[in-house]
Amino acid sequence: MAKWLAVVVVLAGGGFAAWWFFIATSQAATVPTTVAVGRGSIEQTVLASGVLEANSLVSVGAEVSGRIEAVHVALGQDVKKGDLIAELDSLDQENALKTAQAVLAGIEAQKRSQAATLVKAQAALDRNQQLSANSLVSQTDLETAQAAVDSAAAQIDQLDAQIAQSELSVESAELNLARTKIVAPSDGTIVALLVEVGQTVSASQTIPTIVKIADLDTMVIKAEISEADVVRVQAGQRVYFTILGEPDVQIDATLREVEPAPTSISSDTASTDSAVYYNGLFDVPNPEHKLRISMTAQVTIVLAEVENALTLPSGLVTRKDPQGNVMVPVFDPQTEQVAPRRIEVGLNNNVMAEIKSGLDEGEQVVSGTSTVVRTGQTPGIGGPGGGMMMMGGPRGGGG
Repeated sequence: MAKWLAVVVVLAGGGFAAWWFFIATSQAATVPTTVAVGRGSIEQTVLASGVLEANSLVSVGAEVSGRIEAVHVALGQDVKKGDLIAELDSLDQENALKTAQAVLAGIEAQKRSQAATLVKAQAALDRNQQLSANSLVSQTDLETAQAAVDSAAAQIDQLDAQIAQSELSVESAELNLARTKIVAPSDGTIVALLVEVGQTVSASQTIPTIVKIADLDTMVIKAEISEADVVRVQAGQRVYFTILGEPDVQIDATLREVEPAPTSISSDTASTDSAVYYNGLFDVPNPEHKLRISMTAQVTIVLAEVENALTLPSGLVTRKDPQGNVMVPVFDPQTEQVAPRRIEVGLNNNVMAEIKSGLDEGEQVVSGTSTVVRTGQTPGIGGPGGGMMMMGGPRGGGG
C-alpha cells in the first residue's frame, strides 16, 4: 500500500510540474519596438556642385611687338603691383622716340625763327604807323607792314599746332618704349607663364599674353543650383563645402549672390532640352593657398536649421488624426501601455524631424513590434517573478 501511495505522489508531482511549465511558458506578450526622443541639429539643405575660381585672374600681355629679352618671374611666384615681369627688345621703340623728339625739336626751332620774324614785322609796322601819322608813308606801305605781322603770327599758330602734334608723337613713342618693360598691374601669384626668353611676340592684331596673375588670397566658388532649387536660395544663407582631396573637412561661408541668368546664356546655341543651372557665388579666405583654381567643391546651401532640438526620425511623424494633428504612439515602460500623443512638428528634412511640443527627451515612441516571452516561476528556477526571454529581436532605441 505504501508503495502504491509513493507512486501516486510521484505521478501527481510530475503532472503538476508539467502543468506549471506549460502555464509559465504560455504567458507570452507582444511589446513594441521603440525609438527614444533625442536631441540634435536639423538642417534643410540644397546640394550643388561647384568650381573654385580665383578672386581675380588677369592676363598680362605685350602691347608692343618684339623679342623677349628677359623674364623676371617664375611660375607660382608672388608679385606686387609694379614689379617687373618681362622685358622686350626696345631698339625699335628707342629709335622711334628719338625720331619723334627730333621732329619736335625742328618744329620748335621753326617757331623760334618765326617768332623773330614776327618781332621784325611788328617793329616795321610800328614805324610805318608813326610815319603814317605824319603822312610820310603811303597807305599801301602801312597795309603791307600789317600783313607781314599777321602772316608771321599765323605761321606761329600753325607751328604751335605742329608742336602739339609732335609732342603727342613723342608721348606715344615714350609709352611704346615703356611698354617694352612689362610690369604687374596688381598683386597676385603667377599662375601661368606663356613665353620664353628669345621668343618673338606680335601685337599687331591681338595682344599676346605673357603671364596670368591670380589673386589666390580669396577664392570664389561658383555653385551650380538647379532651377528646381534656386527659388528657395537667396543671398545671406549659410553654405559649406568640401573638396575631393579632403572630403571630411567642412569649410563654412556665406552665399554672396545668385546670378540672375542661367549658365547656358553664354551660349547662343544652348539647347532648351538641357538642364538649367544658376550660379550661386560665395567667397572663402585662402591665406595658405591650399585651395586651387578649378578644384571641384561639393556645396551644401543651408535653407533652414535648428540646433539642439528634440528629434525623431521623419518616418515616425507621418500619421495624422482626422483634424490633421500629428499623432505618435508613446510607450510607457512602467505600465507597459501604449497611448497616442499629439505632437507639433517643426523643421522636417525627410530624415529627421524637429519636435516642438508634445514629447520630452527620452520618451519612447513606438516604431514596430516584437514578441517577448515571460517565463513564470518554476520550483528552484528564477525565484519569484521569473525572468524574460526576447523572441522577436531586441527593442530599438532603448525601448
